[in-house]
Amino acid sequence: MKKTLQKDGRTLAYHIHGEGSEDLVLVHGWMVSGAVFNRLLPLLDKRFRVIIPDHRGAGHSASCDTYHLEDYVADVDAIVQDAGASSFNLLGHSMGGQIAQLYAATHPEKVKKLALVTPVPASGMQLPPEAHELFINAGEKREMLSAIIGMATLDLPEGALDEMLDDAMTIPADCIRQSYESWTGGGIEGCLEKIEATTLVVGSDDPFLPHDFLKAAVVEPIKNASFAVVAGAGHYPQIERSGELAAVLNDFY
Repeated sequence: MKKTLQKDGRTLAYHIHGEGSEDLVLVHGWMVSGAVFNRLLPLLDKRFRVIIPDHRGAGHSASCDTYHLEDYVADVDAIVQDAGASSFNLLGHSMGGQIAQLYAATHPEKVKKLALVTPVPASGMQLPPEAHELFINAGEKREMLSAIIGMATLDLPEGALDEMLDDAMTIPADCIRQSYESWTGGGIEGCLEKIEATTLVVGSDDPFLPHDFLKAAVVEPIKNASFAVVAGAGHYPQIERSGELAAVLNDFY
């Protein structure tokens, strides 16, 4: 079920799946919309009512002038309030993991448990010059977006690449550029000590986020954080290893 609300004169969209008694909010990352969780959804425990925001500029949400991490956090908070979720489990993937870290730090009373799936660290993440030029200029360019997905994934199922590219091509180039600058810049690592929720960081065989890096940059700074691995997947385990990731999440929450 798709729902919308008006915030600051623009439309924010989100999706609700299931009628469970426990709320679970899934926060997507860069260059995708909430549709990135479509293959994971049917595998999540039926006890969940799943709330999936479309970030500003992505999916069915309107674009805007700024794409700062704080903007995304404010949008997520407006959506969960509109959905009637006052206390919930939270999951963030990639840049969404960075947003989820900041959300859990600034709204600790609302987050019951926190899962971070192949997350960008709160400190940001600088890419090599050649990757930087590709990533920052990829908006609305299908071949460049395809190259990025190819670099980040290891085992996409049939049809998934075209689904991801069709989704990515709807995101304005300015959103791609500004949000890239936001997640690479980071600068919110000082907030991590404020996270109170029991936290699970999920790594994979992601070529950009090796296990030791994730443990040092994400797991260690958060109290009550542990680490799990979904082997065989690249940056998108919710697509590449959806069954294995669902099992980890259902057990954690």
